[in-house]
Amino acid sequence: MGLYEFIKKYYIDSIVYKQGYNPVNTLTFAILLIVSVYLIYRYLSPRVRFDVRFALYTFPYILLGSSTRVVEDAGFVKPPLSYILMTPFIYILIFVITFSSLMVALRTKYRYYPLPGVILSLSVLAFLLLNLRVENWWIFPAAISIAGTAVLIYHVFSDRLHADTFSKFVLFGQLLDGASSFLGIQYLGYWELHVLPRFFIDLAGPWVMIPLKLAVIVPLLYLIDSERTKEDENLLGFIKFVVFTLGFAPGIRNGLRMMFGV
Repeated sequence: MGLYEFIKKYYIDSIVYKQGYNPVNTLTFAILLIVSVYLIYRYLSPRVRFDVRFALYTFPYILLGSSTRVVEDAGFVKPPLSYILMTPFIYILIFVITFSSLMVALRTKYRYYPLPGVILSLSVLAFLLLNLRVENWWIFPAAISIAGTAVLIYHVFSDRLHADTFSKFVLFGQLLDGASSFLGIQYLGYWELHVLPRFFIDLAGPWVMIPLKLAVIVPLLYLIDSERTKEDENLLGFIKFVVFTLGFAPGIRNGLRMMFGV
């Protein structure tokens, strides 16, 4: 297999034909994510405090990315322009918008940072609601109920786990992703795009997504919260923010896709 055939098979075809992730592009995107996250942290850490306020201020941009992705899922944008709204290019687009807004806010007033994201995300959501029919209204209530129940139990043990408010939001976002995946695969005929979750789903069934999330995220948050010191608080806060984003982004996209039946 030549270089072009390799790139086409493992990278181009997965985008053009919507084949989902494979081990090669998964590893590539994971490496790119780690490098990007490191560079972003190095640049922003002297300028930004990575706490729950920053995460909530950034949430509208996460919502923007998820809802914009559904615009492509629903077929409103055709190739080749639609490729911009697919992985990995959608991440670059949303990062540019988010980073630009943050830089302006840091030079003016920080409280204005979420404003562009709020306006843009609500505009995209309005477009979807005006142009698509709600097919499965129950998806978000069901997913939120599952995630919320687990977080409520987590809250009961929060003192023993040294969990703060930020950790509860992180866990909720990850469980929203797991619950929406479970509901969509189990009841609506969707399939898992990512390699590792797909392996566990094939092995045990869609229900495994929820305990799998708990088994990974709760110990991770415990390690972060129990080892936190003043010196590394911002770094650990940034790690939480990354996990927060990696939960809410696919969770909201999954929920919107299923709600609209696309």
